[in-house]
Amino acid sequence: MTREHTPVGASGLEELYPFLYSASVDLDAVLRQVRQSTVDKAHEIIALRRTVLESDGERLYDCAQELARAFAGGGRLLAFGNGGSSTDAQDLASLFLSPAGDARPLPAFGLTNDIAVVTALSNDIGFDVVFARQLAAFGRAGDIAIGLSTSGNSANLLRAFDEAARRGMVTVGISGYDGGKMAELDTIDYLFVVPSPSVHRIQEAQTTLYHALWELTVSALADIQG
Repeated sequence: MTREHTPVGASGLEELYPFLYSASVDLDAVLRQVRQSTVDKAHEIIALRRTVLESDGERLYDCAQELARAFAGGGRLLAFGNGGSSTDAQDLASLFLSPAGDARPLPAFGLTNDIAVVTALSNDIGFDVVFARQLAAFGRAGDIAIGLSTSGNSANLLRAFDEAARRGMVTVGISGYDGGKMAELDTIDYLFVVPSPSVHRIQEAQTTLYHALWELTVSALADIQG
């Protein structure tokens, strides 16, 4: 089965999707390619999640224990990130603050939620301080700072972790690739790296990671509080 297709403005997309820009397309072949691509991606993310579990499972458990102790002592969670990692940080905060079912809500906030604050700091001082300044204003000893990045190189995250450590907060970093500059910091108590060159796979695995962290933390907090 074939159909005619006339490309418009192909540019670099032709290399990614050659079947869209050929004179004649075998639709059945395209569907087979799409199906196989989906299967391959599913296998890839499953393998990546397994790799993270094998390398960081024990540390993830230890981190959850410390977060539970922080919450039990009145601590709050402050999450931050840029771009797609910003939405992940907001999702993470919402997971703790407004969980589904009967799980106990815990105090958690996303530092990109207030766009007036973010734009004011960016415009008046610089984007590098948008998280550090908020942590300086709101953070206190015993709170939790969680920063997410795919590259691990975001300057505003690096400054935020330094500020959080100065204030005695528990610091958690979630990165991709090889950890980037976040892996060089001594101000991150727990760093979890998703070792992949694909931003998509990194963010998918990071989402699984922080959901697991939430579940482990809630369970540990229940044990602490009886």
